[in-house]
Amino acid sequence: MHKNDQNEWTGNGTQEYSAYFGTTTHDDHILFELLTVGVFQVGLSWQAAASKLPVYRRDFAGMVIDQVAGFSVADIERIAADPAMIRNPRKIAATITNAQAIIAIQHEFGSFANYLWQFVDNVPLLITYIDRHEVANQSPLAGKVAQDMKQRGFKFVGPVVTHMFMKAAGLIQDEILDR
Repeated sequence: MHKNDQNEWTGNGTQEYSAYFGTTTHDDHILFELLTVGVFQVGLSWQAAASKLPVYRRDFAGMVIDQVAGFSVADIERIAADPAMIRNPRKIAATITNAQAIIAIQHEFGSFANYLWQFVDNVPLLITYIDRHEVANQSPLAGKVAQDMKQRGFKFVGPVVTHMFMKAAGLIQDEILDR
């Protein structure tokens, strides 16, 4: 990912997100990016949400958690005015709220990653399916994590978003036996 001469982020967000997806990570910055894609994915395809990763980085100060946590109503309006952005003010506000929640978690657990990985005892949860058509879009674990995240102030983190986020971050992995 790089900036071109016109100071615009360039790159293929869908390709980059696909490269991230399922790779275990303990990097809070990457986790915040993956969660943000999940937030913006609500009601859209993952491709549509992931394709905007360069736009999220541009509009959300490089996805620097501390900076995003300090954004104001004026920032929400600025971001919502960007024609390249998915211009849902509730999702934009949720991204700011989620950054604030991550900071609180970092203070309590040392990192957002430490908080998340405790739910799987630091080992990715492997869910085995016989056939690819059985692959679920939510799980009891994701429901539990979503509930805990909501209690900690996160927004747009229902069981489906949280399950996909956990899969994207490598906390949950699928094994399909009949390939």
